[in-house]
Amino acid sequence: MEPLTHFLTGACLGRAGLNRKSALATLTVTLAAEAPDLDVVGDTRGEVFGFAHHRGFTHSFLGIALVAALVVGFVYLLWRLRGAKIKNPELPPRWGVLFGFAYLAGLSHILLDFTNSYGVRPFWPFSERWYSWDIVFIVEPILWILLLGGLLIPAIFHLVNQEIGSRRKAPYGQVGAALALLGVVALWGVRDFEHRRAVAALEARLYEGARPLRVSAYPLWGNPFRWNGVVETKDFFAVLDVDSLTPEVDPGERPELHYKPEETAVTLAAKKSHLGRVYLDWAQYPITETETLDLGKGYIVHFRDLRFADFNRTRRAVLSASVELDEKLNVIDEQFGLRRREGSE
Repeated sequence: MEPLTHFLTGACLGRAGLNRKSALATLTVTLAAEAPDLDVVGDTRGEVFGFAHHRGFTHSFLGIALVAALVVGFVYLLWRLRGAKIKNPELPPRWGVLFGFAYLAGLSHILLDFTNSYGVRPFWPFSERWYSWDIVFIVEPILWILLLGGLLIPAIFHLVNQEIGSRRKAPYGQVGAALALLGVVALWGVRDFEHRRAVAALEARLYEGARPLRVSAYPLWGNPFRWNGVVETKDFFAVLDVDSLTPEVDPGERPELHYKPEETAVTLAAKKSHLGRVYLDWAQYPITETETLDLGKGYIVHFRDLRFADFNRTRRAVLSASVELDEKLNVIDEQFGLRRREGSE
């Protein structure tokens, strides 16, 4: 997920009751809920390096222990720089407890990232296998509404009560934050139900007379009931929109067909490159396209993952990759994402 959802989730975890166990709990879990994305520093070494290491060690059960320790150390440093001051002398910071809370917040980060289509590798470095639930788009405004509401509405009631001089205690942050987190879980339940309906609809039909070998449905931006359906048959992939809101789930009538390209020495060489291996390990429905350079000076093999096919139709393929080979099939360049080859349009 994007950073805002992670920060808000951490804040709700803190306000839901963790802040009653130790001072600095809300600050700690809010930072720790986003901290696994520190792996973006890998982008400074290039897009290929960043892609290869994104959602790796810092998004694993082992790695978030180190991330949690770093967050707690950072909070401790801030606390000392501020003169070791706390609001409630009867509730001092308990650093061991804060480490546990930070680890819990790291688990929330892995769980949130697991819900979208990009996936996570929680067992890294013992296993490089990717896992994804495929029920929530990477940017989900409904989550923002739930989490922000859980944080802001109780605070508004509290301010109103203070303004009118009411002696009644307002429904403070703990209840609101807890309800927001329950709302997130309820949303996941609804999206999982709709996802299963979409997958079942894709499995129930033929494609150009062929039975599907494998089907998947991926969430799309803007409509929680619209899915990008991908179907694999023996000879081709079919990509089509699925609307799971209709009484009878209809995967559409005209799928976009992508025939499986013939394997050649060029594609095999590209797939054996560093980027090719990393990309194929991550992609669920990879497809390649080979471009021959002018004057036979080499080739470019483009990689694309069809689970993001709809996104790629509306914008440039941010999650595509390419490997350039010379005429002897030696790798001379690897590129990932939006970067363009020099001189290309």
